[in-house]
Amino acid sequence: MRVIAGTARSMPLKTVKGLDTRPTADKTKETLFNILQGDIPECRFLDLFSGSGAIAVEALSRGAAYAVLVEQNPKAAECIKENLIFTKVADRAEIQKCDVLTALRRMEGQKPFDVIFMDPPYNQELERQALGYLAGSTLADEYTVIVVEASLETDFSYLEELGFGAYKYKKYKNNQHIFLQKI
Repeated sequence: MRVIAGTARSMPLKTVKGLDTRPTADKTKETLFNILQGDIPECRFLDLFSGSGAIAVEALSRGAAYAVLVEQNPKAAECIKENLIFTKVADRAEIQKCDVLTALRRMEGQKPFDVIFMDPPYNQELERQALGYLAGSTLADEYTVIVVEASLETDFSYLEELGFGAYKYKKYKNNQHIFLQKI
């Protein structure tokens, strides 16, 4: 796994050994950032369920002003720290070593993030919990781009009742990205 573009282009990234995390494939990451390219420069980026931190590192490499990475697994959080330092973007990043809902509550009252990415463990409805919180939060407004990486089987029929609209679906071989905004 590597950084695709920007100041840290082609730099290799560490991943956590084992099955606790599921790194986003380079091709999938490249497609994601091609879609987000106009939203990344100078943005405030929130990476929920960060794993190795590869998505936030990519955003910072491509010009995001600041990123918060949320990961409760201690080994993954250490991997994130190493990747941020190695790619020389650590000065614009903050790691929150806790579960996602705790991190969101801690940050409540801050100005909205420009982009929120989440890649929770599949088929546990953790994205629904995070979106449920964000629906009434100051951390996302009608301009915030929210991207959820999920299995192809994930049900998103509840989005409208939470106040979100999906404006783009990108399906891959084994998963999908859903692009949302508050409506």
